[in-house]
Amino acid sequence: MIFKCGKLLTDHRDFDRVIGALRRIAVLGIKPEDRADRPAHIVPSYLRRVGYEILPVPVYYPDIQRIFDRPVYRSVAAIPGRVDLVNVFRKPEDLSAHLDDLVKARPRVVWMQTGIRNDEFAEKLIASGIDVVQDQCLMVEDRRWRSSR
Repeated sequence: MIFKCGKLLTDHRDFDRVIGALRRIAVLGIKPEDRADRPAHIVPSYLRRVGYEILPVPVYYPDIQRIFDRPVYRSVAAIPGRVDLVNVFRKPEDLSAHLDDLVKARPRVVWMQTGIRNDEFAEKLIASGIDVVQDQCLMVEDRRWRSSR
């Protein structure tokens, strides 16, 4: 059995390839509608508006059952079907708690938002065959990709 190693994606060509194939996005650390002023709500709201399927995975808010009128999942691995990308809104020091869940879910890409970087965490995902983006805004890159088409 051949095991594919993931890659650290760092340039616009890599981002364009990911965005061009993107359909289902799990948002780890998403904020609910009553926190609509927070990046963890603004970015997935934009992504939803432009046509991506958003799968909410809040870390807090145990009483919330739906975000964007979609059922809330308590882990990425609990989402039925393949997840193309996990958009991460968590502090770098909190990422290791999500490693087993992400490895089990096996998304194609884990994308850490602007300001989120954890090289050790990224290396473990890459070793598990998952591509990683660190410290980049998916909304900014999607807008750039759309304007260049």
